[in-house]
Amino acid sequence: MATTPITADLLRGALDLERTEHGLLPHRLPAWARAQYTDGQLAMAESQPSGVRLVVSTRATVVELDVLPTKTVYQGLPPRPGSVYDLLVDGRLTDQASAPGGNVVTVDIATGSTETRPGPVGTVRFAGLPDRVKEVEIWLPHNELTQLVALRTDAPVEPVQTGRRRVWLHHGSSISHGSNAAGPSTIWPALAAALGDVELINLGFSGSALLDPFTARTLRDTPADLISVKIGINVVNADLMRLRAFTPAVHGFLDTIREGHPTTPLLVVSPILCPIHEDTPGPGAFDVDALRAGKVQFRATGDPAERAAGKLTLGVIREELARLVKQRAADDPNLHHLDGLELYGEADFAELPLPDRLHPDAATHRRIGERFAERAFGSDGPFTAERAR
Repeated sequence: MATTPITADLLRGALDLERTEHGLLPHRLPAWARAQYTDGQLAMAESQPSGVRLVVSTRATVVELDVLPTKTVYQGLPPRPGSVYDLLVDGRLTDQASAPGGNVVTVDIATGSTETRPGPVGTVRFAGLPDRVKEVEIWLPHNELTQLVALRTDAPVEPVQTGRRRVWLHHGSSISHGSNAAGPSTIWPALAAALGDVELINLGFSGSALLDPFTARTLRDTPADLISVKIGINVVNADLMRLRAFTPAVHGFLDTIREGHPTTPLLVVSPILCPIHEDTPGPGAFDVDALRAGKVQFRATGDPAERAAGKLTLGVIREELARLVKQRAADDPNLHHLDGLELYGEADFAELPLPDRLHPDAATHRRIGERFAERAFGSDGPFTAERAR
């Protein structure tokens, strides 16, 4: 087994690599952006490598990756499913594995305080790979901070040339981040990217799709052929702003993106169906009665009557985004809108309800990914290769 240094040219989907005492920590926001907030939720979300993967060309039949994961445990909540690493060979999901050891962060949801218990480096091992030159991808866990320590193989590895496929830059909430997906390569943006034959950069930040200016500037400064922004659910369940602030904030967000990508196809996606927030404002909260019964579920705590005072619901946001994009598209023919109810609506909810009332399950991630690919990358979609040319 030979050891290969893990360098930026072997990684896709990360915007920054932080050197730690153990190895490399991928980030999905650059260092300058991380210096502009103090929110622990976003700090955790952007450092969880959703969409980040190690990509090499090799004849190796055995691949070992030493990692130091940081697992998060929420005090008083049922244990979360273990995180997995997905192995893709020539684009096909071939195997999954988990990493032993690692640090454990315990979060007290009542106070927000955290306690960290250090743990050892673990090894993720994949064996029995075909003995031929092939493209090997290891998708890192979408919901677990991962420090990369060492890469070992039984044959040399080489970087895979970039530029063969278009780059799709996507921003969204925990649904785009991958909450409740079966694995990192089966979050809905990853599934859509595979169907659209594009390279994914996923800036889906759990709880943190909040129209932050530094996120807009990151999107502006990141090279991309296609861009999408999924806006709404976090603004509602954080009860962050009223309609008066929301509309100019969206305009400003899109204006900033257009500073760096004046003609790039840009798709604004409104929220998928979420019954608790369709007509009821936030903030969102854990359902205490469900927690007592050992289940994680969410509820909306606002008053529907407060919509008259400008409080936001998903219905209000969908209507405003459709109006706003139509207005801007008169002068921006490469700006497009997609109603989130086309990805997951009432009929889908009847068949595949949201298990915790907020996030889709694995089957629903697949459905959303397939529908997005059809509507965005299909023959009439804004991301079709023919339209881009």
